[in-house]
Amino acid sequence: MTETRFHRMPDGRRIAFRYTPGDGPTLVFLPGYMSDMAGSKASALFAKAQEEGRACLLLDYSGCGESSGDFADGTFSRWSEEVLALIEAHSPGPILLIGSSMGGWLMLLVGEKLGDRLAGLIGIAAAPDFTSWGYTDDQRIALANGETIFEDNPYGPEPTPTHPAFFADGEAHLQLDSTVDITCPVRLLHGQRDADVPWETSLRLADALRSGGVQVTLVKDGDHRLSRDPDIALLMAQVAHFY
Repeated sequence: MTETRFHRMPDGRRIAFRYTPGDGPTLVFLPGYMSDMAGSKASALFAKAQEEGRACLLLDYSGCGESSGDFADGTFSRWSEEVLALIEAHSPGPILLIGSSMGGWLMLLVGEKLGDRLAGLIGIAAAPDFTSWGYTDDQRIALANGETIFEDNPYGPEPTPTHPAFFADGEAHLQLDSTVDITCPVRLLHGQRDADVPWETSLRLADALRSGGVQVTLVKDGDHRLSRDPDIALLMAQVAHFY
């Protein structure tokens, strides 16, 4: 396995990443909220890329995994800046973005910045605009008033925080009520038993994208993570279409 390296941002943030060189486009995996590059999907993609001689970049957002920083400072603007900096420094040429959950929202922001370098997008339970539909009215009021809210975490013992700066930045980057100016091929995978992100969100995203090459695959018994062996195999099959 390729060792973890660190990219230093201008303000001193140290962003952990792993990179394996190879044929392009470079696969860049964007994890979900409070997730990191050690997850099962990221690890499987990286191992497959190494096996087949394909370029792949994994990273931990600041405040997550092995990267420095405070998670409370994390925003879409901050994390997309980090992704773009790593791509610029370590991944020349075309880019294939794969975004999981929140990473599926982030991939839209990064993808628009990449312009002609963007070879494709693959969303896994993509969750654009979840600040507008994922919270109750009371929670939205609390966040708008500068309060941090906490929710039960189905994936770990600690509650999941949402910080007001993250919420406000998300509200400034909503995607689904206007045209997403991305024209590359797009593949969207979504489980219909997803308890966190309604599968209809992928259909709304397909409609919002300017691209005419959008395909949505619904997994009838799939959950939010889509990390079972058949789910990973489905993801690998989608990746193969871009090589």
